[in-house]
Amino acid sequence: MEIVVRLIEGAFNIYFYMVIAYVLMSWVPQMRETPIGSMLERLVEPYLSLFRKIIPPLGFIDLSPMVAMLALYFAKEGLISLLFMAFL
Repeated sequence: MEIVVRLIEGAFNIYFYMVIAYVLMSWVPQMRETPIGSMLERLVEPYLSLFRKIIPPLGFIDLSPMVAMLALYFAKEGLISLLFMAFL
C-alpha cells in the first residue's frame, strides 16, 4: 500500500514540476523551441488548455496554470485519501 501511495505522489509531483517548468519557459520563448520545451508542451499544454477555456487571461497575466496546479494538488490528495479509505 505504501509503495502505491509513493508512486502516485511521485507521479503527481513530477507533473506538478513539469507545469512549473513549462510556465517558467514561457518567459523565455526560445526555450520552448528546444527538445525539452517541445516535450513539455506536448505533455502539459493539453492539461492547461482545459483551464484556459474556463479562465480568461487578465491582460498579460494567465491565472490558469495556478488553478491547474491547485486542481492537481487536490486530485493527488483526494486520490490518496480514497486509497487509504479503501484499504483501511
